[in-house]
Amino acid sequence: MTDDRLYRPATQRNKEPILEVLRSVLPERGLLLEVASGSGEHAVFFAGHFPGLEWRPTDPDEASRNSIAAWTASEGVQNVRAPLNLDVTRAQWPIDTADTMLCVNMIHIAPWEATKGLMRGAGRVLGSGAPLILYGPYKRGDRPLEPGNVSFDERLRGEDPSWGLRELDDVAALADVNGFDLERMVEMPANNLTVIFRKR
Repeated sequence: MTDDRLYRPATQRNKEPILEVLRSVLPERGLLLEVASGSGEHAVFFAGHFPGLEWRPTDPDEASRNSIAAWTASEGVQNVRAPLNLDVTRAQWPIDTADTMLCVNMIHIAPWEATKGLMRGAGRVLGSGAPLILYGPYKRGDRPLEPGNVSFDERLRGEDPSWGLRELDDVAALADVNGFDLERMVEMPANNLTVIFRKR
């Protein structure tokens, strides 16, 4: 039997700090929609700490969805559902409603259209009071970008000119148009942020 599990080193580095923030934000029960779940390592780790939540991972990449399923089976986590094929830029998503949404490390490794699609979809899927939680590196107005993020941004844009670190104000403006208020930002290791929006 082949092992479809993928391994992402960054996941091992950031999972504990993200978990600490999630403990203060996530509801005890309901459905969490994770957008761009990647390898699935985050999904099985986080879901194991929130047994009252149903975790719905998603990814547009087939190899990633296979990895998510393999990690779920390997870890025996009972509250992780089968991964969905979700392209956030599509007008229709394969899920109509969720109680919270999590997106880790997608916005900078995707075209800006993906961020627009994420916000539009979140506005449709989440109800009043629901949190939208984003994690990753951002540019912040006139604040100098950290040297590590400068080189990271340059590398991303070298791989694909449509990628790169986004201005947090631009992301927040999109969130506002789609019915979200910026609740708070949490400084994270390695010059990342967890940004928490709340549906009005």
